[in-house]
Amino acid sequence: MKTRAADKTDAALQELLRPGQSIALLQELHILTREGKLNQDSRRKLKQVNHLFGFIEKILRELPASAHGPTLADHGAGKSYLGFIVYDLFMRTLGQGHIYGVESRSELVEASQALAVRLGFDRMRFINTSVAASAHSAVMPPHIDLVTALHACDTATDDAIAFGLAKQARAMVLVPCCQAEVAACLRQSKGLNLKRNALAELWRHPLHTREMGSQLTNVLRCLYLEAMGYTVTVTELVGWEHSMKNELILARHTGRQSATAAARLVELLQVFGLEALLHTRFAMPMHNA
Repeated sequence: MKTRAADKTDAALQELLRPGQSIALLQELHILTREGKLNQDSRRKLKQVNHLFGFIEKILRELPASAHGPTLADHGAGKSYLGFIVYDLFMRTLGQGHIYGVESRSELVEASQALAVRLGFDRMRFINTSVAASAHSAVMPPHIDLVTALHACDTATDDAIAFGLAKQARAMVLVPCCQAEVAACLRQSKGLNLKRNALAELWRHPLHTREMGSQLTNVLRCLYLEAMGYTVTVTELVGWEHSMKNELILARHTGRQSATAAARLVELLQVFGLEALLHTRFAMPMHNA
């Protein structure tokens, strides 16, 4: 006989599950226990990934129909929670479409590929490479419809954006994490900036340097995407009680490059003493620069 606590757990799970979602898959991913139950950590993961799927599903449904279905490249895939759930809830039912998981840790790639075989998810491929190198992988098709990067650390988000531009992605869904590169650049030039610009007070203290680096990085990414022909929406992924790395960047390709965004990007890089990044992370065609 079920206890009241068990009934409450089952009700909480049913509230989080999407229609047709596979319990067996969630158990394989260890999002649910062997008994198909939730714990505190798994509840957080399931809520976060399912919420993100809601954004991704909308984008996938907006894509033009094709003979082979949509293609999705998931960067910094880790254990591939996101890829498996997108396949289970969308591509399995659709009967077409391909998912490519990019992960640098070989043991996770092998485990994900084995799980895909076990589940019969035969249109999933996992590539053991870095995000930066993934655009040159022979496994990748020449064009990818949707690029995702969930908590890809530091510059891996920028590498995912570069991949999306190279593959002419129709959309990108990014949840940045651990943005350290810009903070390091701010730290190096802090003394000079404090002498010439009162704005440098915003990142004079080490804690503020880190926070400003994180904020500035994502602002620059959004301007860069707009300059390269995407409309950008920034929102919360889930409530702050679930994750401090909560910013969700949604970019949809329009082909209309924004000269205003390009100019603002250059201006910000100059104000913050980050001009070198214009030739690396935020390189643009000459007519945009």
